[in-house]
Amino acid sequence: MEILSKKGSSRDGDMATTIGAEAYFHGVITVRGSLYVEGQVEGDINEAQTVVVGRNGCVKGNLCADHVVVSGAVEGDVSQAQELEIKTGGRVTGNIHTKKLVIEEGAVFEGSCSMRENAEPADAQRRRGAKERPAAEAREGARDARHEEEGEPLHS
Repeated sequence: MEILSKKGSSRDGDMATTIGAEAYFHGVITVRGSLYVEGQVEGDINEAQTVVVGRNGCVKGNLCADHVVVSGAVEGDVSQAQELEIKTGGRVTGNIHTKKLVIEEGAVFEGSCSMRENAEPADAQRRRGAKERPAAEAREGARDARHEEEGEPLHS
């Protein structure tokens, strides 16, 4: 039984992570490359470059990825996508925020769609988040130091 494995290389040279047909994953997945889902995922998929949901794959959670291809089922929102492709037999139930949307004949989409030319890629969101975290931690550290100097408790 294959749960998570590295296989082949994707177009950008990163290794693809696979959730095999007999696998069930529950939790949040952060992928900094590509992910192929042929099994079941219950939880969010974050920061991916490419997510491919195979014919037998099912994701019950939100997807944040640059490129998403759905041949199976997704029950949740798809955001930050530069391109979302729903293949024949694929099903997306949820809201979509994408720059480009392709729905093949025989595919199903239930939800709302927002398309913007300036949609921020997931990797840009990841970089922005990485820059914002240290700044927020620095502000919090300065606040804590100020309270300590004034003799006030840090948390009430």
